[in-house]
Formats: sequence, C-alpha cells, structure tokens
Amino acid sequence: MFVTMHAYCKTLLLGLLIAGLVGCASTPNRPPPSVSLEELGPRVLVESYKMSVGDQVQVNVWENEELSVSEPIRPDGKISLPLIGDVMAAGLEPQELATDIKQRLYAFMKKPNVTVILTSLQGHEFLSRVRVTGSVEEDMSMAYQQGMTVLDAVLEAGGVNLYADSNRTRLYRRIGGSNETYDIRLKDILEEGDMSTNALLLPGDVVTVPERRF
Repeated sequence: MFVTMHAYCKTLLLGLLIAGLVGCASTPNRPPPSVSLEELGPRVLVESYKMSVGDQVQVNVWENEELSVSEPIRPDGKISLPLIGDVMAAGLEPQELATDIKQRLYAFMKKPNVTVILTSLQGHEFLSRVRVTGSVEEDMSMAYQQGMTVLDAVLEAGGVNLYADSNRTRLYRRIGGSNETYDIRLKDILEEGDMSTNALLLPGDVVTVPERRF
C-alpha cells in the first residue's frame, strides 16, 4: 500500500510539473502595465537631439541682449541673427549651434558667450509618435502623451472594425538595439474590462490589430 501511494504521489508530482512547463511555454509575452519611461530610463531616449525644421530656438548672447533672438528654424533649416545673418541650425545639436554662432561672433567681439535653448521641439514630437494600424477604423499616427495606454491609442483610431481579431493584437517596441513584441488581448480589454494587457505606451510604439482568419 505504501509503495502504491508513493508511486501515485510521484506520478501526480510529475503530472503537475509537466502541466506547469506547458503553461509556461504557452504564456503570452504580456507587457507589464506598470512599464514607464522612468523605469526604462535612457534605453528609450535618443542619445542626442539634433534640431529640425519647426523647432523654436532661443539664442542668448551674454551681455548683448540686442543680439539675442528667439525664432523657429525655417524650412531651409536656418535661423537669422543680427550681425552674422543666416546660420544653419537643422541637423545640429544645440551646443553645436552655440559653438558655430560663437565662432562667427569673434569677428565682432572679443569673448562672446553664447547659449542655445530649445523652447519647442516639433521634430521631437514626430520621433515620439505612436502608430496604430490594421483592423481599426482608421490607421493613426498620433502624438505620444505620457500615461497613454493601448486602449487610449485604439480608441483614438476609432476602435476596431468588424474584421478585427482583437485578442491577437500585438504591441511592437524598440528598446536599445532590439525589437520587442508583446501580446495584447484587446477583445478582453474592450468587452470584459480585463486590463491586464492594457500596457502603458512609450514613444515610438506600434500597435497592430490583425484581421480574423476566415
């Protein structure tokens, strides 16, 4: 009787172990809803920002207020400054532009002290956009807002259409040099209120809702 019970326990334990392994293998790659910019840190940020057309630039020349300006970068990529005229700004980092302006001002003053500050980053807004594609009412490219979730983005795109296979929705995210893919059970979110896969989005995320397989 003892042997039989011992064998039964071993069989039961082995069965539970196998079931656990199968369960782990089939567990979808779900993004933790708590993921945020603060937790990921610089992995989701660009190493340096190069200015682009539309960015608002404030140039300060110390003790020379008449030479200081605040203006957007023009479509030709330049800004215009007193004394030195047009200066290319697009494609440069703020510090690079400050150095260029400083070098040009040496022709007019001994020790120019120049700082460049970005007060509005239109180019950054494009880099940060979130895209929603597939079986939604309208493919969307929208500005990223902190706190935005998958559900927010899908609703912004008008919701899913009649052909959507919502529970096979995927979230694609680039972190560092690698691409991550997460399973989003969008139907459960929309119809059952199950928010376990309603992940917080990050700049550059792409949400794709596939069509049903007929």
